[in-house]
Amino acid sequence: MHRILGAGLALRLLRVAGRRGARLLPGPAGGRAPAADAPPCREAPRGLGPGLLPLLAALAWSSRPAPAEQEQERERQGSGGAAAGDAEAEIIQLLKRAKLCIMKDEPAEAELILHDALRLAYKSDNKKAITYTYDLAEKLFKATMSYLLGGGMQQEDNAIIEISLKLATIYAAQNRQELALAGYEFCISTLEEKIERQKELSEDTLSVEEKANTHLLLGMCLDTYARYLLFSKQPSQAQRMYEKALQISEEILGERHPQTIVLLSDLATSLDAQGRSDEACVHAQRASDLARQVEHPELHVLLSNLAAVLMHRERYAQAEEIYQEALKRAELKRDEVSVQRIREELAGLSRKRRPLS
Repeated sequence: MHRILGAGLALRLLRVAGRRGARLLPGPAGGRAPAADAPPCREAPRGLGPGLLPLLAALAWSSRPAPAEQEQERERQGSGGAAAGDAEAEIIQLLKRAKLCIMKDEPAEAELILHDALRLAYKSDNKKAITYTYDLAEKLFKATMSYLLGGGMQQEDNAIIEISLKLATIYAAQNRQELALAGYEFCISTLEEKIERQKELSEDTLSVEEKANTHLLLGMCLDTYARYLLFSKQPSQAQRMYEKALQISEEILGERHPQTIVLLSDLATSLDAQGRSDEACVHAQRASDLARQVEHPELHVLLSNLAAVLMHRERYAQAEEIYQEALKRAELKRDEVSVQRIREELAGLSRKRRPLS
């Protein structure tokens, strides 16, 4: 069933890095990003929060609602469900609010509203709303990029890289593959060059924390790019990106940190996609063991990933046992998306175990 957990990683690494979002239209890999035209002199917008990045990165895999939204959805279902027209009306209101925030130079609030609009658009399968929301988000990010670059910020600044990553993820969701690849590669190559230059700088010039922030941002970029590669059926390339991201997370956050555990599980997924189930099982088992020790909030998903690897190794009895545990934990978490998927996996497992007549 393999569900990629990197979206949460992106969100939490972004918070750990301590920087807020910014924006840029990515240029060629390793090259200079195209200049953004700065509008008339005005105060630069406040930094954007994590908002769209984790959501957009995750949409290729699932549109899992947040716990509060799950509760709201259950209430809707209990009352007969929300009509498609009601959902569309709510999306329209959210988009109007987002556009108003953009006009009032409130990009952080606009991004959060777009986050909600996009999630609702996916839940209601409103393709026009999805397309329009992506377009509006792209314009928001580019406009903020213009302010920042026009105010003298350098394109290698972490805030600019974060915006580039958000744009690359939007392009990936829009199937604009060339722009997506250019964006991911620009982010990674720019940060790698920046980190190399920073190695010789003393703490008086650049603090340890600032260096760590840049490394964590690189880890987030590698993770996001890896998920794109895996979704694009390039698991061996995704594996390399996950390995680099995992090394950064282990060195800075530690082996038992939730982000490290997520990356370990995602690395297992990339190995399993290559048919390397024995190696994948080692990593997935380790991720699950660590997740138990730290009471990881996504333990049920990590267990599901382990069960999937075991099923591919034809260890059906053990896979079923772990799926059953994952199902109980998902039900306790009221994660309806995971519950449904685990039940589907269990049904598939039952068919595999059924003797041929």
